[in-house]
Parts: sequence; structure tokens; C-alpha cells
Amino acid sequence: MDRDLTRGPVMRTMLCFAVPMILGNLLQQCYNVADTLIVGRFLGADALAAVGSAFTLMNFLTAILLGLSLGSGTVFSICFGQKDQVRLRESIYASFVLLAAVTVALNVLVFAFTEQILNFLRVTGEVRTLLREYLLVIFTGLPAIFLYNYFAAMLRSVGNSKTPLAFLAVSAVMNIGLDLWFVLGFERGVAGAAEATVISQYVSGVGILLYTLKKFPGLRVKGERARLRLSRMKEIAGFSALTCIQQSIMNFGILMVQGLVNSFGTTVTAAFAAAVKIDAFAYMPVQDFGNAFSTFIAQHYGAGEEERMRAGLRGAVKAAILFCLFITAGVWLLGGPLMALFIDASETAIIAEGVRYLRIEGSFYCGIGCLFLLYGLYRALGRPGMSVVLTVISLGTRVALAYALSALPALGVTGIWWSVPIGWILADAVGLIYYQARKKQLYSLPSRVQ
Repeated sequence: MDRDLTRGPVMRTMLCFAVPMILGNLLQQCYNVADTLIVGRFLGADALAAVGSAFTLMNFLTAILLGLSLGSGTVFSICFGQKDQVRLRESIYASFVLLAAVTVALNVLVFAFTEQILNFLRVTGEVRTLLREYLLVIFTGLPAIFLYNYFAAMLRSVGNSKTPLAFLAVSAVMNIGLDLWFVLGFERGVAGAAEATVISQYVSGVGILLYTLKKFPGLRVKGERARLRLSRMKEIAGFSALTCIQQSIMNFGILMVQGLVNSFGTTVTAAFAAAVKIDAFAYMPVQDFGNAFSTFIAQHYGAGEEERMRAGLRGAVKAAILFCLFITAGVWLLGGPLMALFIDASETAIIAEGVRYLRIEGSFYCGIGCLFLLYGLYRALGRPGMSVVLTVISLGTRVALAYALSALPALGVTGIWWSVPIGWILADAVGLIYYQARKKQLYSLPSRVQ
């Protein structure tokens, strides 16, 4: 069922909506983490480095589709808050056409330029061979990623965050089972890990499509609403393109850093491959909380509920900071054992480098937590361009400092690790200054697009 987030206690409503999103995206991370863990334990460091490099690349490609879905979801939420069913259905159709076209284009491009992608990632030797083998399979899952993220964003925009969680739970468990079966049973190597992931992705993508069509007839588009209106395409493109740019910049910056990390050799690449999974799991909940917070604010923005928006913001900041402090302590205490899940305990150099990365990043999780809330706030208030600005500041700083600091003999690869929190803190400062300067204008009610 859909759910109006503008009713009920502010924090309870927001948390009840956010928790399934958090659990769902943690399960989504299990796709590649399962590959990484099983590959690292049973196929060795070269295979781990290859799958780790693919994880960064696929995050970038997924970010394009996720960004378009999040931007579209913001429009859906505003329409839902305004009780404008006509505009909602027209927006749903326009968004689907846009995302489907982008997915087809992405699929063509990644297969056409696979070798150039491998060159960009600066992988050589056996790692390059294994990475090519993995990518040629994993790229076929892009349509499934589109289907899942599009329909998940649609359902969440109307207050349903439990259904996406259910489909991810089934496919995540399936992925782990298929990983073990294909890698160990069939001895398919890294290609088997990719095949397991793709099959599981299609289960969640096609499954949520069929479920939505059957259980949510009010969101179906047919008849005269199944025509593209220029005003709807412009509105969807405006929100979606900027959110897509924000997500893409964020992950493209990480992709550029991946290439730099790879240049330090297999030990550092393998350490980064494992540590970045732990890092993603650590702050993924607060990232998803930021997305849930954005939907909450967008519905209230459409309904004109300014006081509840302000109350939601105050509560979200407190919740995010408390969570980040808890996770920081966990990463400091458990960094070594967590790394040992991904690589044999005898690989002491890899584990030590991964722990160093985790302790540097983990000390500043409050910075990324606040940044995710700022992204969600500006997207929901019709200022997705500001989210892009903050992302450029954060990632631009990260990439520039990573290359500059790693060139210093005294720092080396540690300079890459320190560049990350510096970017977070700088973006936070800019985002907070902008909020204080434009607070009154930000909460101005949205106009209805005809």
C-alpha cells in the first residue's frame, strides 16, 4: 500500500519509512560483496583485485541509473504530496521512457568500449584478463538494475519502502547460493561469480516490475496518459539529469581514484577492494537514510508542510550523527577481523593496508553522514543543482588531493586515504553556509507544473 508521510509523528514516520530502505540497500551491496568475499577466499588476490575494480566501475554505471531514478522519485513524491494523480501518472510514463533509453545507450557503450575501460582502470597482466572476463558477463545485468531502481523509486515515492526490500532479500540470498554453486561447484571462476549476480539482479528487477503492475493499478499508465508531454519530459529531465550528474560525478571520482590505487600494485589494490566494501557497508545506512529523508521532505514540500520539514531535518541530523559515531567505533575496533573475512589471514600486508584505510575513513563518518542529508534536502526542495555543486566540491577535492598527496614520498598511498575525509568536510561547510544564507527561499512552496 502507498503511505502519506505527511501524517503521524515526524521521527517515527521517517524511521519506519527509512529502515526498509536501509536494509534493502545493504542487501543490494551483498551482490558484489558476496562475489568479492567468495572470490577473495577461494580464487586468490588477482581475482579479488579484478572483482574489486569491477565493483567500482559498476557502482559508477549503477549511479547513472540510480540518479535518474532518484530524481524521478522526487517528482513523484511532490506530485503525491500535492494529490495530483494526473501529473503523477504522466511523470511516471515520461520517466520510464527516459530511463529505458539511457539503459540501452549504456549497454551499447560499455560493450563497445570494454578495452578502453580496462586501459582507464590501469590493470595489467592476469588481473586484466580476469577483469575482462567478469565485465563481459556483469554488463548484461544493466537492464535488471534499471528495472529494480526505477520501480523501487516509484514505490518509495508513494511511501512504500517494504516491497523493494522483500525483492532484494530474495535475490540477495539467491546470489550467495549461486555464487557458491557457480564458483565452487561448477568451477566457473570470476565469470561464475558474475553470472550469479546477474541472475539474481533479474529476479529482483523483473519481480518488482510484475508486482507493481499487479498490486498498484493506480500507478499504471494507459490510454491518454501513455503519451509523452513536453512539460513532463522537461520536468523529469531537469530533476533526473541533475541527480544523475550528482551520482555519476560521485562515482566517477571514485573510479578515477581506483585507477590511481591500481597503480600501486596488487597488494594495495586487493586491500582497497576489500576495505571499500566494508566502508560501503559502514556508511550505506546513513546514505539510504538520506534518500528516505529526501522522500519525506519532498512529500511535505508538495503538501506545503514547512514546520514538519524543519522538525524532520532536526531529527534526521541527530539520528545520522549518532549512527555515524557508533559505526566509527565499530570500524576502529573490528577493522582487522572484517578484513580477514575477505582475504586469508596470512596476507598480512593486505590486511594491514585495509585497516589503515578503514581507520582514516571511519574517523570521519559523521562528515559523510551530514553530506548525504544535504544531498537529500536540496534534491527534495527543488535544488538538485546544489547537490551537484556539493558533489563536485567533495569529489573534486578527493581526486585532486589523491593524486597530489600520493605523489609525496612521505605519504604515498596514505595520501589517497586522507583525501576522502577532507573532501567531505569541505563540502559540508559549503552546504551548511548555503542553507543558512537561503533558508527562507528554500522552503518556498513549489509551483504546480501544468
